[in-house]
Amino acid sequence: MGKIIFYEDRNFQGRTYECSGDCTDMSPFFNHCNSIRVENGNWILYEHPNFRGHQYYLRRGDYPDFQQWLGFNDIIRSCRLTPQHLGPFRLKIYERQDFKGQMMEFTEDCPQVHEQFHYHDINSCNVLDGHWMFFDEPNYRGRQYYLKPGEYRRYNDWGAINSRIGSFKRVQYLN
Repeated sequence: MGKIIFYEDRNFQGRTYECSGDCTDMSPFFNHCNSIRVENGNWILYEHPNFRGHQYYLRRGDYPDFQQWLGFNDIIRSCRLTPQHLGPFRLKIYERQDFKGQMMEFTEDCPQVHEQFHYHDINSCNVLDGHWMFFDEPNYRGRQYYLKPGEYRRYNDWGAINSRIGSFKRVQYLN
């Protein structure tokens, strides 16, 4: 069971909203989100209702301001508790759409996609086991994209605006 507390102001001040599971629209509960306390579980936060917009992966800990979770702004409108998955992890990435071109399989985190894959772009992928986060910059920085098991024939299938992926990591349940 998860538990996350959203605070309207920085440093855990102002109006709060507590959540223990998926929430498709938090708009009625607060205007801005400037700090968060994750007490249990791993969470994906979204900038827009219905799990859309910028995504942020948070695990247990305190986030006194939105820059601490690499937020682009102080807007959070929906959240999702990630499933507990301890392994195994398997991901196939492809140079081109529809699983074409060069392919490489991963079972571990990748801080520098270009060094491992020799391409900057990932145009399709197949998540065989586990849940993963893609980042558009190396070393787990920039925009984040949550991928659960399944086929992603094009980069926009995982919500990206382009195919440039700089790094990715496993979403491990660590509490």
